[in-house]
Amino acid sequence: MSDHYEVLGVPREASQDEIKRAYRKLARQLHPDVNPSDEASERFKSVTHAYDVLSDPQSRADYDRGPQQAGFGLGDIFEQFFGGAGRQQGPRPRRRPGQDSLLRIELDLHDVVFGVHRDLRVQTAVLCETCDGRCTAPGTREETCDICKGSGHVQRQVRSLLGNMVTSQPCGSCQGHGTVIPIPCPTCAGHGRVRAERTIPVDVPAGVDTGLRIQLPGQGEVGEAGGEPGTLFLEVHVKHHDVFSRDGDDLLGTLEVSMIDAALGAEATIESIDGPVTVSIEAGAQSADVLTVVGRGVGRLRGSGRGDLKLGVQVATPTKLDRKAQDLLEQLRDRTKPPAPRMAQFQQGLFSKLRDRFLRF
Repeated sequence: MSDHYEVLGVPREASQDEIKRAYRKLARQLHPDVNPSDEASERFKSVTHAYDVLSDPQSRADYDRGPQQAGFGLGDIFEQFFGGAGRQQGPRPRRRPGQDSLLRIELDLHDVVFGVHRDLRVQTAVLCETCDGRCTAPGTREETCDICKGSGHVQRQVRSLLGNMVTSQPCGSCQGHGTVIPIPCPTCAGHGRVRAERTIPVDVPAGVDTGLRIQLPGQGEVGEAGGEPGTLFLEVHVKHHDVFSRDGDDLLGTLEVSMIDAALGAEATIESIDGPVTVSIEAGAQSADVLTVVGRGVGRLRGSGRGDLKLGVQVATPTKLDRKAQDLLEQLRDRTKPPAPRMAQFQQGLFSKLRDRFLRF
């Protein structure tokens, strides 16, 4: 294999600035965009690799010493005895699993009741289509590292009070991979993945609630060098609804009833989450009574069917009466002789509980 200094045309004692200037000069002459010949392409790969090795002080020192000879200090001895025992040797895979992602999704109460399909637009790491995760420019491939000879590690030897010691550490030239990329993919810069926006179809089931996380395996970020994608977690947030609140699988609401309808009974058509529904108010209805409409609540997350719609009755007392209406109410009071107002044992009725839940939702 050619000597890296000879490839760049610099002496072994050249400074880092001299090495950089030599590389830039050769790169301008040999880059495939400038010189498309096969010979220039091969020379460009050699020049790039030589610069990658010599531009890093540590890998340059390893190269100058060779793969088997290097000095190291007391810290390396302790690493050999206490930190290096049992460490797996061999090249480190370039391909790594992708990270998990977390995304917040906002839903309306209607979405929670029935479930909903969403097409989510997310910015994430996706597989590079130019190199298909291989990290190399089209028509090129990885090459064996000439420092570690493909092992991913270099050995270092030192004399100590304990005798001659040999330890191993990741190769600085190839970063422990055992191979180098002479010409990285121009699209992903040698990572095998790029940032891009993509659409993820999601079917959100009925019955989810704020704080619940929906798990989508394989929809997270693609890993380095085209590694398996991670998991996408969707954290649910349900927006406030002006009319209904929720208690488990049931929907809660307040039904305001006039004093006359409460006394005589009536039927009322209300607008529920899934359309008009008729409810019957029995004669003598009181505030905090609960009217239940079966099967008009939230779809069950685990199981079939839906919860119920529960309406807490609130009897509304008229505040603006003409003289004739007042006379009629006075006649009613004289006729029915209701008991005088009095103190009663305190109870928190169901309507109050429903109202409190509604206010906190």
